[in-house]
Amino acid sequence: MEFFCYHRDRPGSLALRDELLAEHWSYMDRYAVQMIARGPTFADDGDTPTGSVHVVDLPDPAAARAFAFDEPNYQAGVYRDVLLRRWRNTLGRSMWDFAGGRTGGNRYLVLGLGARRAADLAGPPDRDGLIAYGPLLSDDGATWVGTAVLLRATDADEARAVLTPERYADIEVHNWAFGGRPS
Repeated sequence: MEFFCYHRDRPGSLALRDELLAEHWSYMDRYAVQMIARGPTFADDGDTPTGSVHVVDLPDPAAARAFAFDEPNYQAGVYRDVLLRRWRNTLGRSMWDFAGGRTGGNRYLVLGLGARRAADLAGPPDRDGLIAYGPLLSDDGATWVGTAVLLRATDADEARAVLTPERYADIEVHNWAFGGRPS
């Protein structure tokens, strides 16, 4: 089962986040084989971290909750909240398979929070900029609750346009970067 996890930083937690970086990476190393995508989100300045995205394939919802809530930054209070949802990998690949690679261009996390009937299930026809794409689902995987996208785009407006606005209660766009240990 695939899960989308977005830990949002608590304001004022940057020093603690920096202090725990090696511990965070060591924790994530335990999930390297199951990881579909990962990376930090940033404020509009493109430099200040605001959260951490992980898309991971785990056996069940209990394992996903353990992954999300045993994470060292969560345990230490770096994060203010966690969005944890079942997710379906529409592209059928990991971020490391993205032809655009780790660098070059602006990267974004787009979260469409559902309001009505399911939308954008198949994804846009032009997939060149898509790094990860899929519906957010209820715990049992039966009900669509939104869409999560990682993509390369010219700007935040282009990133937002990957979803059909009138089909969502809200669409969030966050600056994002490939995560993991530096090479």
